[in-house]
Amino acid sequence: MRVTVVGGGPAGLYFSLLLKKTKPGDDIVVYERNPPGATYGWGVVFSDRTLASFREADYKTYTQITDSFIIWDSIDISYRDEVLRCGGQVFSGISRKALLALLHARCEELGVVIEHEREITADEVEGDLVVAADGVRSVMRDAHADRFRPRFTSGSSRYIWFGTDRVFDSFTFAFRPNDDGFFQAHAYPFDGSMSTFIVECDESSWRAAGLDAATEPESISYCQSLLENELRGHGLRSNNSKWIRFETLKNRAWHHDNIVLVGDAAHTAHFSIGSGTKLAMEDSIALVNALEAKSSIAAAVTEYQLERKPRVERFQEAAHQSQTYFENTRRYQHMEPLQFAFHLLSRSGRIDYDDLRLRDRHFVGAVDRWFAAHSTGTKAPMVATPPAFAPLTLEGMTAPNRVAIVALGPEDLAQTARSGAGVVFTGFVAVSPGARITPATPLLATDQERDVWKAALDDTRKTSHTRVVATLGHAGARGATRPRIDMVDVPLPSQDSWEVVAASALPYTSRSTIPTPMDRSHMDAVIDDFVRAAALAEAAGFDTIELHMGHGYLLGSFISPLTNDRSDSYGGALENRLRYPLQVLEAVRDGCRIPIGVALNVSDWAPGGTSLDDAVTTAKKLKERGCVFIRVLAGQTTAQHRPRYDPYFLTHYADRVRNEAMIPTIATGDITTVDHANTIVAGGRADVCLLRGSAA
Repeated sequence: MRVTVVGGGPAGLYFSLLLKKTKPGDDIVVYERNPPGATYGWGVVFSDRTLASFREADYKTYTQITDSFIIWDSIDISYRDEVLRCGGQVFSGISRKALLALLHARCEELGVVIEHEREITADEVEGDLVVAADGVRSVMRDAHADRFRPRFTSGSSRYIWFGTDRVFDSFTFAFRPNDDGFFQAHAYPFDGSMSTFIVECDESSWRAAGLDAATEPESISYCQSLLENELRGHGLRSNNSKWIRFETLKNRAWHHDNIVLVGDAAHTAHFSIGSGTKLAMEDSIALVNALEAKSSIAAAVTEYQLERKPRVERFQEAAHQSQTYFENTRRYQHMEPLQFAFHLLSRSGRIDYDDLRLRDRHFVGAVDRWFAAHSTGTKAPMVATPPAFAPLTLEGMTAPNRVAIVALGPEDLAQTARSGAGVVFTGFVAVSPGARITPATPLLATDQERDVWKAALDDTRKTSHTRVVATLGHAGARGATRPRIDMVDVPLPSQDSWEVVAASALPYTSRSTIPTPMDRSHMDAVIDDFVRAAALAEAAGFDTIELHMGHGYLLGSFISPLTNDRSDSYGGALENRLRYPLQVLEAVRDGCRIPIGVALNVSDWAPGGTSLDDAVTTAKKLKERGCVFIRVLAGQTTAQHRPRYDPYFLTHYADRVRNEAMIPTIATGDITTVDHANTIVAGGRADVCLLRGSAA
């Protein structure tokens, strides 16, 4: 087999030597545009988990790489003039130039032909198999862009890649505010004499500092002065260093005819998780394995894509979360150092509370003690419970812990409370018969219904200190439907139905009842219903009230542009769409002495719907009107929403609302374990976690 490899970086060289080792008779040629020894960048980082696959693929290069490693096991976070260290983070660094040199030597040893300073076009390339390893600006890929369908997404921050002769003894993150803005550095050693030193900042800081017009020496001078504490008298060195934005690359397809993509030609992942070279070399291993296992090139490249693409996409998702964190570090400047550090370490979702405890129990113990002291306003104890079990106080109401669960009705309230959760939500409780979702929806509109709830609450208090939240709502366009035990959002037969009202005459589904657009008389009547239900909830003994403003129900239908097409003062701009929900909140607030929160859609998961920016603005408005917490919801505003799921899929929203609107949040989503809850709460992403299967 004749194999042409375009690109002599780690992906191309590693693939070539592995294939030549496996199939010595193959004719393999590598074309590299740069001269021997030329490289951009400084060091390459591998985690301890990466090395096993290298050992199995080619033991000789594995030993050569590991013999060249500088190894460390700590991450340092420099923040507010404190340095916090978390151990157990085993990483290995190697000079990029040294890595390329040993891969190059191994290729030559095995008989791979390498032609340097050779630009090759797509028209010139020949071979039974063509491996495009020519980087993010791949000539081979771009020649067939209609087949590979690459998509680039630019980050919002600016960064510049330097080297320094200060040899760090850890992976160091440094954060430094000044009059121009907020800056951060990522630094790590890669041999016994040099370290990589990346400086990053948001666009406004970059421009305010004049770095948009700075020369390379001016950029070096500015960064050296800014980060002199971290550099300790050492200087920064440049290697064609420029301020750029990180570009994430994804390709719809990774192969076309006999051309296959590896490394940065196929994908990129943000540098903050240190996985670019690792992913590239693992691509090479997977492609060689597929070529060895399959009888044809077509079958092999198909197998390669099926095996590698999903794995890489999971890494890219983690890298995206990490990138988003570093692009928005200003958001977390109010955090105390220990919480800031924990948030950083768990930013990507790949490392959680239990992972960190296994790696460095002293660091996590310090986080626990700080969190306990912060939660109680007392001196830090010698030993503290994990953060999910710390108490939470809101306007005088104290929950014994930060785990929440839902009881669907009064009949199972006491049993649910005995689960040990610190907070129990009731599920959706209608404020009037016309506000129900289905005929089975619990009600709180009469003294008799108040007494039913009161009896359930009294029973609960006998065995539990759980705080119970009454979630009050009006179904709006999703009302008058059949019981959900059968199916969801199917309208009742006309003889069993009732009038359905909403912000606009937009049915929830194509078969749903067309709602009556609310006029002033409807609005006043519904406000009265909410005020009465809230008073009954307080009289029944509920600790807190929550108003439901999401999932396509009535109040949420005013907020979302997808369900509000009004032309009066309650439609159009967000300020107008919020008027009626805020009027309901104010009326309930004026009549209650217990805390009031809101269940709010922060994203409709549908084009043209509520954005996260809108949600932050809404949360601030709700806070101004007396709302004391936000339970973060998403989707279900329309039946056409497209959800996305992972263990923290709504936590990212809760994080932003909490730390921009500065209001306590309740995280929902696929939260299934106490470990998840500890990770979320300790990192200041949310204040309470509602366990999966409990969303109302």
